[in-house]
Amino acid sequence: MEFVFVVPREDIFPKSYPHGLLPFGPEFRREDFEARALEGGFFVEREYAERSPHLKQIIPYALVCAGNEVLVVKRLKKGGEKRLHHKLSIGIGGHINPIDAKAETDLFSAATARELNEELTISTNFTARAVGLINDDSNPVGAVHLGLVQVVQIQGSVAIRETDQLEGRLAAATELQALHAEGANFETWSALLVEALDEFLIPATAALA
Repeated sequence: MEFVFVVPREDIFPKSYPHGLLPFGPEFRREDFEARALEGGFFVEREYAERSPHLKQIIPYALVCAGNEVLVVKRLKKGGEKRLHHKLSIGIGGHINPIDAKAETDLFSAATARELNEELTISTNFTARAVGLINDDSNPVGAVHLGLVQVVQIQGSVAIRETDQLEGRLAAATELQALHAEGANFETWSALLVEALDEFLIPATAALA
């Protein structure tokens, strides 16, 4: 039985149902979001959370970046979430579990690092920074999830660890934007983020192992 971290929707969005990317900034601070989430959040059975749109499952959603290139993956049939099979994604992430609360770092950083280490092999240390939230209530998956968008900058190589569940490569932001414009099968959150990539990328060098 899996338990996941959730926050009541009204604790995060008391007056609105925003759509798309909500960047952190002076009017919407990361520290304020994290404080509200930690104060109001709790762990529940995932089965219950998946059918409870009054709760938002917080998903650290990491964009692995190397300069103007971003890791893009395809979710294969053996992946855990059937609703996302065969879709393209520029986000690596998953649910926050009770084990993350036992880490020495904060809950969100711990979950981000765990998911990256489970799905990828990154040859060097990486840095992660939270840049905003991603919300989409237009479909059953999005209605019960909220993405905490993290930009992960790498200097070395990156490889897919879970090759039975994912395949991937580094791609230029311009290529991803062109694919999106042509109607490529991106999962919803990734489609919403592709157009904002230029705001997040920092020059660096890396290679896909």
